[in-house]
Amino acid sequence: MSSDQPIVRFGAFELDLQSRELSKQGRKIRLAGQPVEILICLVSSPGEVVTREELRKKLWPDDTFVNFEHGLNAAVKRLRRALNDSAESPRFVETLPRRGYRFIAPVQGDSALHGTAAPVPPSVKQTDQPGASDGGHGRFWTISAAVALVILGLSGLWMMRSKIRPSPIRSLAVLPLENLSADPSQEYFSDGLTDELITELGEISALRVISRTSVMTFKKVRRPLPEIARELNVDAVVEGTVLRSDHRVRITAQLIQAAADKHLWAQSYESDLGDALAIQKQVARSIANQIKIELTQHEQAVLADSKPANPEAQEAYLKGRYFWNKRTADGLEKAVDYFNQAIRMDPAFARGFSGLADSYALLGVSEYGVLSPKDAYPKAKAAAVKALELDSTLAEAHISLAFALDGFDWDFENGGREFRRGIELNPGYATGHQWYAGHLMLLGKDTEAIAEMKKAESLDPLSLIISVDLAEDFLIAHRYDEAIQQIRKTMDMDPQFPMAHYQLGNVFLQQGRLREAIAELRRAVDLSAGNAASASSLAYALAVSGRNDEAGTILNDLKKRSSSGASVTPDIALVYVGLKQDDEAMAWLEAGYRARFNPGALRRPLFERLRGDPRFKDLLHRIGLDR
Repeated sequence: MSSDQPIVRFGAFELDLQSRELSKQGRKIRLAGQPVEILICLVSSPGEVVTREELRKKLWPDDTFVNFEHGLNAAVKRLRRALNDSAESPRFVETLPRRGYRFIAPVQGDSALHGTAAPVPPSVKQTDQPGASDGGHGRFWTISAAVALVILGLSGLWMMRSKIRPSPIRSLAVLPLENLSADPSQEYFSDGLTDELITELGEISALRVISRTSVMTFKKVRRPLPEIARELNVDAVVEGTVLRSDHRVRITAQLIQAAADKHLWAQSYESDLGDALAIQKQVARSIANQIKIELTQHEQAVLADSKPANPEAQEAYLKGRYFWNKRTADGLEKAVDYFNQAIRMDPAFARGFSGLADSYALLGVSEYGVLSPKDAYPKAKAAAVKALELDSTLAEAHISLAFALDGFDWDFENGGREFRRGIELNPGYATGHQWYAGHLMLLGKDTEAIAEMKKAESLDPLSLIISVDLAEDFLIAHRYDEAIQQIRKTMDMDPQFPMAHYQLGNVFLQQGRLREAIAELRRAVDLSAGNAASASSLAYALAVSGRNDEAGTILNDLKKRSSSGASVTPDIALVYVGLKQDDEAMAWLEAGYRARFNPGALRRPLFERLRGDPRFKDLLHRIGLDR
């Protein structure tokens, strides 16, 4: 780096190259001598290996008589102590055994750097000059719009040095953006902007972008980027930071080619809070340009700069997404509150309605046991329709509308159309592919459903629920060996995941392995705190094993839940199938029909014996599933 650049920043630290002083959030850190010189060497070549021999020549000239190995190790240890870093889980200084060290955090320079940055729209600036009116944070926000060009120049130099021709990038993962505010309560903000960047990049059809569930596994995990990329099966990763101060936000992002561990691009963006979502479009557009992906006309329009959002509405929306992503009953209820806040603050904020639709779509699922389908799905549909009136390009709103049309309206034709439109708008939306697979399976298109669920898995390879849903599709298609293989894969990720044990128990039931089935289903019930689907399959297994009393105990518990409004009518019907009381089973399915139950339950393999019953066939006809 040039001597004209006196200040470099990384994480919460600032390093003055002239005075050799290190500070953290304005507080001086005691560091001098060889440790600070090593730090300067490392930040001068971020992402590059600085060999031990290079450091020896720089810090210990030939006429210096010292134990170099001991001295270097001690100096690096003091440097790590000053940075609160560790060799085992490095955030800043990575050790390459017997070779040297590498600085792995994003590095930014001061505005004294020469050069001109890429143009940005008027609403999104890359720097505020010192002394500008910014509520007293002038020095805090001082940052170079040109720093990205310097880093890009270094990236190009590294590529020339290595003489490696970069291979095409057609898949990437956006690692969780790091919250630099030192305020844990701001995690929702950095997580929300990570989600938005994933969504924006996912709209590029030529690019496979890993979904949120999988990348969040690596939040605050310090592992080599090539290792993460291999686990996610991607060509490149994007990482960066978010720093918020009052009503200003600064986002940095960098693109790293995984195989060569090469920095290809880096940029910093600074804006008012209301422009934070617009920045993510700009980042996505810059990445697409960098990796030379040709955008379609539609994709260019989608990634065009959007109008600024009401800051308070945007903040409520990000909080809503934060709780929605928890996928718990309590989290979904909080999400509804925050999305409603966003809508009250800005009635034209389409994303607020889209988030509300997504929340009600899940609240009607029996897994969460919060709302009945009659209460949840009409609200999901109304919110999705309103979101699309305001912005017809919101893929998530199309998907939630399709989910409601399938699960409550039983309008499978329009549901399928909305699923396809949502996936067309955002091919990288794993949940869209997952739910569309359910739609196809419902219609008996097993092969197409499995192919679609595999697409979801490729976009979200560490998602437990997608993995186990694929196993269920194999089960419904009578591909039992593949189902077991997929379940084992899920259990490798999390041996305690209840739905994996549930599906394995159901596979064993189909194979006639009753003892093993009962053991797995008991495990599923215990791990899920009595999930209705797991309990009903366990009762069925007990009933066909001749243990009717135990099955009856579970049946009575499910009936109590039904009296409190829970949507468990198909589960009760299934127990009666196991008890060979078909009249009772059909009576409960009719009750579910009147309550507009989710018809996906009828594809459970344990209902197989009823499929020849004229009453069951008539039920499918009235729902529209007899095609």
